[in-house]
Amino acid sequence: MLCTRLTNARFLTMDPDHPVAHDLGIWQGRIVGLDEAVTSLPARETVDLQGATVLPGFIDAHVHLAWTGFKQNTPSIAGRTRVDDVLAVVAEAVARTRAPGDWVSIAGYDQRALGRHLTAADLDRVSDGRKLYLLHDSGHGCVVNTAVLDLLPAGTPHENGFLAEQAMGAARALRLPHAQEDLAEAIGRAARTCLTEGVTACAEAGIGGALFGHSPVELGAYQLARDKGLLPLRVQLMVSADRLDPVAAHESDGIPRALGLGLRTGFGDDRLSVGALKVWTDGGMMARTAALTSPYEGLDHAGQLQDDPDALTGLVVDGHLAGWQLAVHAIGDRAADVALDAIERAQRLRPRPGARHRIEHAGLIRPDQLPRMARLGVSAVVQPNFLSCFGDDYASIMGQERAPWMYRGRAFLDHGIPLVGSSDRPVADGSPLRAVQFMVERASASGQLIGPDEAITVDEALHAHTVAGARACHWDDRLGSLTPGKHADLVVLGDDPRSVDTSRIGDIEVVETYVDGLPSRPRD
Repeated sequence: MLCTRLTNARFLTMDPDHPVAHDLGIWQGRIVGLDEAVTSLPARETVDLQGATVLPGFIDAHVHLAWTGFKQNTPSIAGRTRVDDVLAVVAEAVARTRAPGDWVSIAGYDQRALGRHLTAADLDRVSDGRKLYLLHDSGHGCVVNTAVLDLLPAGTPHENGFLAEQAMGAARALRLPHAQEDLAEAIGRAARTCLTEGVTACAEAGIGGALFGHSPVELGAYQLARDKGLLPLRVQLMVSADRLDPVAAHESDGIPRALGLGLRTGFGDDRLSVGALKVWTDGGMMARTAALTSPYEGLDHAGQLQDDPDALTGLVVDGHLAGWQLAVHAIGDRAADVALDAIERAQRLRPRPGARHRIEHAGLIRPDQLPRMARLGVSAVVQPNFLSCFGDDYASIMGQERAPWMYRGRAFLDHGIPLVGSSDRPVADGSPLRAVQFMVERASASGQLIGPDEAITVDEALHAHTVAGARACHWDDRLGSLTPGKHADLVVLGDDPRSVDTSRIGDIEVVETYVDGLPSRPRD
């Protein structure tokens, strides 16, 4: 007997052997059959989906759950365009603290909205003895007041209180780690938001590190969230590469650096597991720290690498030798060169054809880099909503020649490079459907077309957010398509993305989300 039979729907299975179905049978959280294989079988429950369109649950291959959850509960200055208005929000947050010396966090900082960066002197006007920390929306910088600057190690570089990349890490290190209980609650908030948008599985893009980590025991917070029933979707955890330590393993192991006890990609189960090793090679376009081979338009610099190229290569190679899948953050084309050099060296030292190494973002990829990415077998894990949300700005700082190279689609597919969709939530909009719409239209929020030749089809965009996402996370044997034997993770939509006008894809209603055959909103 089936646990559940879903009927009267248009199932877009993403499985070429059975691309469309009308019935789907579920037993103990798994898909056991489609159409005639299950139509006549008895079931404890039969759900009439009334003609809805059903897809495999969306997979967000690059997201920051804890950061998203904290940001949802943090005072925000997003949308403010005047410095005085920003300072008024900060002053209100300061007034709600208990005592001088407290830390005050503010979200939503973006210098572009203000026309300039805030300064420590600006913040000093309203700090009242508190330590102020305004995180840049990109996650690659922050602005702090003098009370924080006075505590930083001597020589920490900053621009009138704005700290970028590793300097930001020095400011983060001054604060106590978040408690596991608080982290678990934040993770749960973000996970519930993901479910409402049809995401049933995601990859958390870097825990425990200096840049984006929230605690040295952050993995334990995800276990706690699971134990408390706060983790309603599948999560794979990327571990920050700066957590690797030298080890005295047996010479035959060939492992120079490792995580404690040799933990590596693949540990865990279907609900919570350890994924790739996350290596940051550069910053971001929003903060103007993505590492380019030529300067930004209108600026006198070309961004920055996170470290010396040899040191970055060492991290990549040692992670590969220790058996990790690699997720190498590279937004600028110079950073992509470093990433590809390092991956090529690693594979030459110890070939692992099935490693499925990834370039996270691949935000600016030159034409000459495409064949090399294909030859190395790396996936491009892109965030289409970056250009939907920020495309006008990004196009202006890249210039006419480079703008079409940003967050490519068609060129990756034509070169045989796996194209994987993701969001980088909370940096940009997390909706997979709006990302699909951009991948087809290539239109920014203002309507500007950015690299229109990089447009792909709706089917290809859906593939990027299902099948390709599963493969990038080594989940393709259990997720990504509505195939018998796989987990019954699916999303019920109010319309078919393949049949509506492209401009409407992002507004399609997510009616219900199922994980292991159970709806996110239990029926009465």
